[in-house]
Amino acid sequence: MIDLFLRVLEFAAPILAMIGIGLFGAGVLTEMGLMEGLNRIARPIFSFTKLPDACASAFVVSVGSAVAANGMVARFRDEGCLEEKEVILCAIMNSIPVYFRELFTYQIPIVLPALGLVVGGFYALVFIITALVKILAVVVLSRIFLKEGTCRVPESVHRERVAFRAAVIRSFRRERRLFFKIAAIYIAMTTLVFALRDRGAFDAFSVLPLAEIFGIPPESIVPLTTYVASPIVGISLLGPMIHSNGISAVQAMIVLMLGSMFMLPFFAVRSLLPRYVGLFGPRLGVGIVVFSTGMSILVRFVILLVLLALG
Repeated sequence: MIDLFLRVLEFAAPILAMIGIGLFGAGVLTEMGLMEGLNRIARPIFSFTKLPDACASAFVVSVGSAVAANGMVARFRDEGCLEEKEVILCAIMNSIPVYFRELFTYQIPIVLPALGLVVGGFYALVFIITALVKILAVVVLSRIFLKEGTCRVPESVHRERVAFRAAVIRSFRRERRLFFKIAAIYIAMTTLVFALRDRGAFDAFSVLPLAEIFGIPPESIVPLTTYVASPIVGISLLGPMIHSNGISAVQAMIVLMLGSMFMLPFFAVRSLLPRYVGLFGPRLGVGIVVFSTGMSILVRFVILLVLLALG
């Protein structure tokens, strides 16, 4: 039990640190009157939606850290500034910069060398398409379900600008209760997920029957199954098969789509669910994770159908 708790703390500490930086940092920016400048940067991007200025401010922060940005959204929600529908769409928008950041931290340095230009480029393109689909979904859904957003930077920004030290003190006093609430929920959820994983709850899954249905070569079963547990290892195993012509480019793309479709729910439960439940509570947190993960899976499913049609 102690070992489990120590592993949970080791995993959760960096995430909670980023959440704390996001909450307290946003509070400092607000107290010093700098949030209004952040709004101007993101306003052109959000001009196509009906999301409020508060979401634009959080989106700017998400370029550096999606966790910190969602911490801001959680604070705006708890203050009654954002409605639940706005929170969901704001959180989806905050995930967009991650896709483009991973082009330079994951796709180009790892995936392209391992899979080659054709298959690796295809895999990177899937990430970009997923991001664009999510942006389009936010634009359409905000125009259908939202009124013009009214949540703006708190009035203190316009009334008063304080010194940095005073801003830090005010931010800490205002955000500490929310931070401790988020930390408690996040640690509890992470402990549950780690305990389930130790009991094999995430390992009792075989992709063999589905792989046979899609006509994938038998030798691709190992990288496909491995991809579900670890995409990097799965890609490393798939790469030599591509380079030795043991599997065609289209078949490799099918393996990647199948693997990622089955990997995403496990990733969502292991990593995203504790984070979003900690920030937004069980009902809203689960809703955001299901919505975002569902869109990612849908994109891969459509691409998979296209690949199967191409043969």
